[in-house]
Amino acid sequence: MAGLVPAIHDLSSRAKDVDARDKPSNNERRVQRPRRSTLTRFLMTLPAAAISFVFSSAPAFADLKICNRMSYVVEAAIGIDDKAATATRGWFRIDPATCRVVVQGTLSADRILLNARALGVYGASPIPQNGSDTLCVAQDNFVIAAARQCRSGQTQAAFTQITPTQGADGNLVAYLAEDSEYDDEQARLAAIQRLLVIAGYDAAPIDGVDGPKTQGALAAFLKSRGLSSDIVSSPNLFKTMVDAVQTPSPTGLTWCNDTPHKVMAAVATDEGKSVTSRGWYRIDPKTCLHPDVAGQPRQIFSFAEAIDADNRVVKLKDKPLNWGGDKQLCTRETKFETNEQTDCGARGFAATGFGAVDMSSGGKTLRFAMP
Repeated sequence: MAGLVPAIHDLSSRAKDVDARDKPSNNERRVQRPRRSTLTRFLMTLPAAAISFVFSSAPAFADLKICNRMSYVVEAAIGIDDKAATATRGWFRIDPATCRVVVQGTLSADRILLNARALGVYGASPIPQNGSDTLCVAQDNFVIAAARQCRSGQTQAAFTQITPTQGADGNLVAYLAEDSEYDDEQARLAAIQRLLVIAGYDAAPIDGVDGPKTQGALAAFLKSRGLSSDIVSSPNLFKTMVDAVQTPSPTGLTWCNDTPHKVMAAVATDEGKSVTSRGWYRIDPKTCLHPDVAGQPRQIFSFAEAIDADNRVVKLKDKPLNWGGDKQLCTRETKFETNEQTDCGARGFAATGFGAVDMSSGGKTLRFAMP
């Protein structure tokens, strides 16, 4: 699908505030209270998952918020450079067409940095991570004070420096956008289309344009899940859709991770003339995932492996914990898609044993469990 290469864009000139957060003013008390540095306040604030939104008529200081105009539910991490110290904090979940406050209070940092990732439900992250700063993050919610020296359970991630602009409400704002440059309404609709396709409904193309095909797919999805049409206007719509995609389905392929480890999976399809392998899909513990398998392939193949908090393959008695088979297909450690399955090593790939999936009943759930 052309034009869907996500990036960090500054679109403030065309912005409209979706979820501005203003603090009540109390100038007298703030004069009496010692000012803390941006980095100190950054580390002392609540965990990412616990941030709340408060509204008032006029802000006393500017908060920083990230707004999502992408067709993906994303998780963002923020880096703060302040007086030669660097800290990171995440993950902030941001649904399409919404904003999230990520730093509270006046910013005086030397540099502000951002990393964003799509939820694992979308497979290998569609957001290119090409920033010039490499900082530490963790898999779950985290605050890291010395973010240039990773410890156990932390991994390096590329961060991009951003220059937020001031919105009409006085807060600073930066936007996540795609080359398609969706507005809020288009981003929301494209995100609905994308999840419908992953759930097995024909809502393509993913273009943010409404029509009978999208409406029919959405109606079928709601009916199959026993949901009212009111959910479409609910702030919980994307959580509901993501949860639905992460539950076993009677149709298509479903992976379910019954282990305590994160699992990375790859899928391959035999179309007759060629076999295409694609990965990686992140499946968190105790969740399920539908890989996006389009069309009617002759055969589907699957491979998955468990990894630890440092992204190393989990081993039991010196053997990798994985689930595959005898079909040798090409993979590599990073995001990949290839329809060439010969000379894997010469092309920078590795030959990996995939297992054939029996789809004769129309649907198949593969459960990854501890031996």
